[in-house]
Amino acid sequence: MQTRKKYIFLTFLASWLLFFFFGGDQLRRFSFFSKRKAEARRNWPRWTDRSLLKSFADPEELQSDGDPSLPSPRAQRAAWLSVYKNSRCRMETCFDFSRCEKHGFKVFTYPRERDQPLSESYGKILASIERSRYYTPNPEEACLFILSIDTLDRDHLSGQYVRNVDEKIRSFPLWNGGRNHLIFNLYSGTWPNYTEDLGFDIGQAILAKASFYTKSFRPGFDISIPLFSKDHPQRGGERGWLYQDSIPLKKKYLLVFKGKRYLTGIGSGTRNALHHIHNGKDIVSLTTCKHGKDWEKHKDVRCDKDNVDYEKFDYQELLHNSTFCIVPRGRRLGSFRFLEALQAACIPVLLSDGWELPFAEAIDWGKAAVVGNERLLLQIPSAVRCIHPERVLAFQQQTQFLWDAYFSSVDKIVHTTLEIVKDRLLPHRSRSRFLWNTLPGGLLALPDFSTHLGDFPFYYLQHGSGPSEKFTAFIRAVSLACSLSQPILRLIQAVSESQYCAQILVLWSCEKPPPPSRKWPQTAVPLTIIQGRRKLSDRFFPYTAIQTDAVLSLDEHTSLSTSEVDFAFVVWRSFPERIVGFPTRSHFWDAEQRRWGYTSKWTNELSIVLTAAAFYHRYPAGEGPVGWGARPHPAPPPRSLPRYYHSLFTEYLPAGLRELVDGLAACEDILMNVLVAAVTKLPPIKVTQRKQHKETVPQQVKGTAGAAGSRRFTQRQDCLNQLADWFGYMPLVSSQLRLDPVLFKDQVSVLRKKYPRLEKP
Repeated sequence: MQTRKKYIFLTFLASWLLFFFFGGDQLRRFSFFSKRKAEARRNWPRWTDRSLLKSFADPEELQSDGDPSLPSPRAQRAAWLSVYKNSRCRMETCFDFSRCEKHGFKVFTYPRERDQPLSESYGKILASIERSRYYTPNPEEACLFILSIDTLDRDHLSGQYVRNVDEKIRSFPLWNGGRNHLIFNLYSGTWPNYTEDLGFDIGQAILAKASFYTKSFRPGFDISIPLFSKDHPQRGGERGWLYQDSIPLKKKYLLVFKGKRYLTGIGSGTRNALHHIHNGKDIVSLTTCKHGKDWEKHKDVRCDKDNVDYEKFDYQELLHNSTFCIVPRGRRLGSFRFLEALQAACIPVLLSDGWELPFAEAIDWGKAAVVGNERLLLQIPSAVRCIHPERVLAFQQQTQFLWDAYFSSVDKIVHTTLEIVKDRLLPHRSRSRFLWNTLPGGLLALPDFSTHLGDFPFYYLQHGSGPSEKFTAFIRAVSLACSLSQPILRLIQAVSESQYCAQILVLWSCEKPPPPSRKWPQTAVPLTIIQGRRKLSDRFFPYTAIQTDAVLSLDEHTSLSTSEVDFAFVVWRSFPERIVGFPTRSHFWDAEQRRWGYTSKWTNELSIVLTAAAFYHRYPAGEGPVGWGARPHPAPPPRSLPRYYHSLFTEYLPAGLRELVDGLAACEDILMNVLVAAVTKLPPIKVTQRKQHKETVPQQVKGTAGAAGSRRFTQRQDCLNQLADWFGYMPLVSSQLRLDPVLFKDQVSVLRKKYPRLEKP
């Protein structure tokens, strides 16, 4: 027992000796260095002591806790919650789909009050909505509501700031907490923080906003729109700057920027650093601090030199001659420079961290812009130099497509916003990103027509398919005699003998009923008579009786041979997205009259193919009655089934344009040509014809044909100018191309020619 106690005592003693031997020294060292550190802190020079430590920064800035102009995270959160009290809103939770079931997607704008201020930009937005096909003046039919209160500029220092918006919108009986409302905004917040505070509670409304911050953006509910100026055109807009014959292999400048530099406050960091990448050769980065009322009070040592260099370069010249354009953030995340770069085919290099790009829900910006990081500015030059020239050209082409399709006018910006909202209502029938990012674009690729790429005439090659091998002849009969004339009988006979003809439809638009079936000729293909409504636009209605992709539109007095029809159809199958036909006309700009002119003179140029004898794409094969023989049949009501050019004519164009067609004689074929040119950006195609087509004018009284023809010509010219005014530009494209068969009129044997009858008089 004593031996055991002895060993325990020795073990305890040894442990204490080891602890003091090793641990004591460490404790003494810790105490020693603690004293040294305390002494070092007392002797360390203050940051403001310039004699002991050379300062490379402003002492006041170093002693402050960050930039005083920047809000704290708590302040940012409070400002965000003040705007987005319904931050978890989604279409499923904050949108009433039942309002859209009965009348479809209709948009109502609140009536404007007399003394209510309205900016020029917001006036354009409201005008775009009211002239669209979705507008309704009846709030009971509406699916979506737009305020008449100008909410674009919510900077309370601005002269266009509207006060007491909360009180006003709460008094509206349709407000309903913002449900099913769409609010447009370009500027939010004010100096110095420029938060996203709108100054009123948007409730459950969808916010279409420029300079959208990703942390504030509600995916699948809000919509980011581009920042545009008050001078942005209402409709049409200018073309992009990239032309087929104006693409240099290497532009003068690689990367450019010319703009304001903010000395302090939010947005100043990125622009103040841009001078670091300037080399004066292929990279030009110019800034000026000469803006604002008191810029001289805040200018730094670089201001004077920067201002001198800034004036040496022209901004437009830099845009034209640069491959990439830096688009840094301003006080807010977005800037006008973004749209300017797109139009100039200058690939945007975005330096705006946290910016939800415009229409990013639909547009793939990875194919048209370089998204950089503000903190990695110095890496931008080497990054853009590494992009392959072929990819650079693809980027430039995509900038032009996006500019023309979605951004060149206020109309397109507003309509893109509405189409995105509409796509959310029926996700199973919404456009794919391929349709949004490929010609002709989402505004013209209607999901009501189809969501299958193989149904569109543009995507046959990509889809590995082609148009049908048959066509439908659609003859419009408007004879005042209301009887079967010899020209229409000969036309039916010639068309029915074509090896590609599937059926013949006659649109009977006379006062009297059509003749009985025994008086119609016997044909090898089904012949169907449709009773029309005596409107000029009837010929482009989507009748369900048509069973083919191709439609051969004919007037009753048209004279064509079977060989002409066959050759024209073969040509159309190679160009299914265009109008292919025989009689042509052209347009020109009359400088004296300052309006567009229309001519039927024989010239080398053409821009219009009359639908008196023309092929065009109608819609893919679907269900409908065929083989009715020659029995008169009532016109089937138009249905919302897959169609393309007929679908665009009846669904894309507003009712006002169709009324214009019905009011002006011989305007419907011009409208169809304008519509197809606006979609394809290509001219129609003329094919060989034995005889020159002459427009026939029905004579009511002998001797009035000359006056009627002159009036008809004047109406065509008026129609052309009204259509150009509606589109905002002239969509028609001129061409000098005519397609003839191989060996046409060559001095060779007739046996070697495929269409010998085309040369017979």
